[in-house]
Amino acid sequence: MKVNIVLSTYNGARFLAEQLESIQKQTFTDWQLLIRDDGSTDITPQIIAEFVKADPRIHFINEHDRQNFGVIKNFFTLVKYEKADYYFFSDQDDVWLPDKMATMLDEVIHHDKSQPLMIYMDLSVVDQDLNVTHPSMIRSQSHHANTTLLAELTENTVTGGVAMINHALAEKWEDTDDVIMHDWYLALLATATGKLVYIDKPGELYRQHDNNVLGARTFRKRLAKWLNPLQALEKYWWLITTSQRQAELLLGQPDLSTIQRELIGAYVGLINHGMMQRINLLKKYQFKKNKRFHTVVFRTLIVTKLGYRKK
Repeated sequence: MKVNIVLSTYNGARFLAEQLESIQKQTFTDWQLLIRDDGSTDITPQIIAEFVKADPRIHFINEHDRQNFGVIKNFFTLVKYEKADYYFFSDQDDVWLPDKMATMLDEVIHHDKSQPLMIYMDLSVVDQDLNVTHPSMIRSQSHHANTTLLAELTENTVTGGVAMINHALAEKWEDTDDVIMHDWYLALLATATGKLVYIDKPGELYRQHDNNVLGARTFRKRLAKWLNPLQALEKYWWLITTSQRQAELLLGQPDLSTIQRELIGAYVGLINHGMMQRINLLKKYQFKKNKRFHTVVFRTLIVTKLGYRKK
């Protein structure tokens, strides 16, 4: 069994060593770590080089050509760099709990290796000093974990740093255009063509700090959004329309069932119909968010098209 860990870095010097050390402390040890730096201007490349010298399992795949790709293309390049049976995604500023990999690999034996599979875990949200602020990000942020296509179309609960995919799913990832985030798109592919499995146990300490690319929804973030309702409205519509374009990518998969293809098509074209048809589609397919309040906002916007601007 070949296991690759893929890590995208960018100006991560502050916490990178701690993350790499947590990977080295995994109870499962037969892995290789592929790192691609995305053009860091701090000492991130030097830190990577030091770990490479000390541990033959760690590889710096672009030490001499650190072109900036962006996080999604960076991970795509890492997954496609070398074939493995399983791929674990890693962020640069978190801390893996020691049995994370072993727990997820114990789960894979219950699934057909030839079928696309994604497994993910919960996370404990911590501050920059690793003090726990939320023991379960899934429960505090999304109420419950998604494992179905219907749920994932409108809202993602998979965080890349606690996600693992098999090669059958990796093969289905063919492009990065119109992908909101690699973890969300791979979760969609898994629910549409194979399985998305959730393990209700934290796999890492998910560190929140000022330089996070994405992060948990904090009170400060929520307050800033609601103090500017026009900006909040624009963000809601951005999420709806970009998630529709992302979902449309699935329609190119030849092995979708008729029911799945119909569901995806209904979501992709949801706002292109008249009001009564939009209401009927919401009722028929039960498109919603994981939390009641967000479902109310989502459905209200779909029905009224308040603030919608076609692009």
